[in-house]
Amino acid sequence: MLRLALKMLFGDTAKYLMLVAGLTVATFLMAQQTAVFCGLMNWTRSTIRNVPAPIWVVEERVEQVNETNPLLDTDVARVRSVSSVAWASPIYSGIQRVKLQNGSFKIIQLIGIDSNTLAGAPAKLLAGNLMQLRQPHSVIIDDMAAFKRLKTDPKTPVKIGDVFEINDQEARVVGIADAANSFTGGPYVWTTYERALQYVPPQRKMLQAVICAPREGISLQKAVEDIRRETGLKAFINEEASYADFREYVQQGKTQNFNVSTVYWYIKNTGIPISFGITVIVGLLVGMAVSCQTFYSFVLENMRHLGALKAMGTSTGTLCLMLITQAFTVGLVGYGIGLLLTSGFAMGALKNEEPPFYLPEFVPFVVLAVILGICMLAALMGIWRVSRLEPAMVFRS
Repeated sequence: MLRLALKMLFGDTAKYLMLVAGLTVATFLMAQQTAVFCGLMNWTRSTIRNVPAPIWVVEERVEQVNETNPLLDTDVARVRSVSSVAWASPIYSGIQRVKLQNGSFKIIQLIGIDSNTLAGAPAKLLAGNLMQLRQPHSVIIDDMAAFKRLKTDPKTPVKIGDVFEINDQEARVVGIADAANSFTGGPYVWTTYERALQYVPPQRKMLQAVICAPREGISLQKAVEDIRRETGLKAFINEEASYADFREYVQQGKTQNFNVSTVYWYIKNTGIPISFGITVIVGLLVGMAVSCQTFYSFVLENMRHLGALKAMGTSTGTLCLMLITQAFTVGLVGYGIGLLLTSGFAMGALKNEEPPFYLPEFVPFVVLAVILGICMLAALMGIWRVSRLEPAMVFRS
């Protein structure tokens, strides 16, 4: 009987393709939009990822990494004085404007790191030598700057030795780093802390943050608590966040993880989740409307065949199982094609490093559950109709 159900489904090519198309669009919209949203939220914490350090210390009112509230220069020494801290280094982070050799201007995310330890330097260089950052006017740019943002010739990327200007001062490229993209769209540029202060207009307080690490044998949580208690500054742990970390932050209203604090700030204070959420809901409604309407129409057109089967002794339960098989078949086919399209989008996005794309492991399973739920709803509409079917209608017609 299940084979007969599939023959009935595939025999009506037009409705079969319409059902698959509706569920494919629904799958693609839900998975792709969720992945772009997660990727965009990942970009909000790019500065933390590009400046690897176990602990970030910021001003006590700072809630996320892109919010700058300068510290006093003496705060570096205060953090170093904490007994559980092994080392501490200053960090400058700010958006600046650069002038390229062709006269055009671009924005960058300027990072100033300690010239002695080079703590906060990019973890992976694609070209160049990190030690050369100590040379005069030296900077390291990320791959986005080299291949897209800062190149003056469309066919020639920025290479070692090229120069541009930051506030009318020369900046010479000595390295190209593999780094995460900035949320603001400006590429990351590293230099020493002292040189960064020369590049930017002077202010009374220039120190944006202090990065540090705990002594051997001391946990990150203990070091963070010690820094907060002894200095009055806010200290965060820099480590990957899980869903449980976000749930704990929502329930308790506090966290020690800078990644959680940063991402949740954007979720709470921007319209980004609403914008992407509406698109996901539209995808859900499109899939539900198209599949339910089309499948119900399919059942009505095959009512005579179902009535004939019932007249020949087929039970209502068997007919319902046939409808569920048909609905889940189109659901799985549409889901597979939708995920295939999402994978194609992901390959292009990851190759070009934009738009942002990050698909958490649980999302495909959630989308599958939603698609099967839509199919079950469509099947229930047909089951309701079949349950009221009288075999005699076949002979009356």
